[in-house]
Amino acid sequence: MKDHYAVLGLEADASLAEVKSAYRKNASKFHPDKNSAPDAPTRFREIQEAYELLSDATRRQAYDENRRRSLLENPLESALGIWKNYINKVLQ
Repeated sequence: MKDHYAVLGLEADASLAEVKSAYRKNASKFHPDKNSAPDAPTRFREIQEAYELLSDATRRQAYDENRRRSLLENPLESALGIWKNYINKVLQ
């Protein structure tokens, strides 16, 4: 699973304003018209993909949930959160 937050250089709790700012900064840096590096077009597409996902509230929520499930960050904390939610739903 690709870490879209890392592509933009953000933490998982970044605000929409921070996402936009990081996108503008990175897109400008890696735009193929401004950057002649061989990997610039690929990086630019990754940056666009990350921004499209993280700037859409519904898609970002689904991505974050999937990310938590895959235990990318803080595996113990994520696992505890998953089990707490599951137990709470079962007991309701």
